[in-house]
Amino acid sequence: MLGALRSRQCHFWATRPWGKWLTLPPVSATATLEGEGNGNGNELSSNPTTALKWVLRCCPHLPRPLVHKLFRLRQVRIASPANDIQHQTFKRVTAKDTLNTGDRILLPQSVKEKETPTHKHHSHLTPDETNFIRSLVIYKDPAALVLNKPPGMPVQGGINIKWSLDVVAAACLNYEYSEPPRLVHRLDRDCSGILVMGRTQTSTTVLHSIFREKTSRALDDVTIDKEKRILQRRYWALVLGCPRRPKGLVMASLGKVVVDNGRSDRITIVDNSTLMSSQHAITEYRVIASSSHGYTWLELSPLTGRKHQLRVHCAEVLGTPIVGDYKYGWQAHRKWGHFDLSNVEDSREELLKEETLPFGLNLTKGSISENHPRLHLHCKQIVLPNISQALQNVQSASNCDLSLVEGLELVADLPPYMQRSWDVTNY
Repeated sequence: MLGALRSRQCHFWATRPWGKWLTLPPVSATATLEGEGNGNGNELSSNPTTALKWVLRCCPHLPRPLVHKLFRLRQVRIASPANDIQHQTFKRVTAKDTLNTGDRILLPQSVKEKETPTHKHHSHLTPDETNFIRSLVIYKDPAALVLNKPPGMPVQGGINIKWSLDVVAAACLNYEYSEPPRLVHRLDRDCSGILVMGRTQTSTTVLHSIFREKTSRALDDVTIDKEKRILQRRYWALVLGCPRRPKGLVMASLGKVVVDNGRSDRITIVDNSTLMSSQHAITEYRVIASSSHGYTWLELSPLTGRKHQLRVHCAEVLGTPIVGDYKYGWQAHRKWGHFDLSNVEDSREELLKEETLPFGLNLTKGSISENHPRLHLHCKQIVLPNISQALQNVQSASNCDLSLVEGLELVADLPPYMQRSWDVTNY
């Protein structure tokens, strides 16, 4: 079947452009019944084909990060077989949506010009670049690879992104494995700290489910002891001002609004009484240290994994935006008076000119001692089940009770500019 799909790839690229869309072959009856193997001959599930799986099968030449980004930006559409594809309005489809026989997936025409930008540097890392990426590894076992992600480097590739961690990891972090490490969760580009990757398809599936199910069971996690939670994440953030209470729980739903005439979007708190679609979001916080300068160090524990969740909860609920977060805390930074915000974009260019590390990174500039502080948000600690140990003791991942597995505690040092801010506020 996959051979038949590949034989149709060139056909759909060349002869199936309707307006601004390129359409994939229709989903076959056999595809909707296929399971997803673990790569070792043991079937983990028999789930129907999702939109993401179908795009990846039909378009193996498209970089996987680009495909994920198309779904994240809601640029993928679906056409039902019951309607005339040339005269119907296409519906948006998410990566997890299940497809029916005859459904057609449509991609934007722009992917034809941007099929391989993420992979053009895949095998051309210099020795310095390779050594730098390998220096980020803080833990490695047969199932997982853990990095201390540097701020300023995106986790996933996409349009106009030259370097991303998923691509460079695939180029130099395989070690003795034939397959590259895979992402199981994400961090914002300007956020730093612990990033977990799966080393095999099986371990990636298990790890991804841990992070995904963390969000779905968040309300249950609120009521149980922290130490009994399967996944624990703790971020450190330096914020402007101080919350009213030294610790607490933020439960505020989030939604996306489009700004700048559709050129960008931002996340905001959504009142349940509004008609705007929203996602529940829960964050625990506690004060680590307060400074006479008016800054506060917070420990943030997200019980859900929503886009920009910590940044929005800090800025809009606690009233203490994270230092360096100009997207959600611009007015607060202006009122603070300690920083020169007249040319923030120019300051970023200066960082590139003064780069001291590969990939244009500079980790020393951006503390609160400077005019243009960078985002002070760092994933400091993660506790999760030891997947390598679990998979050694069970026949398949589906038989594993993760609540009984020994926990693995991971800790990542602050980047130099955040360490400098820590020293300044705690002298």
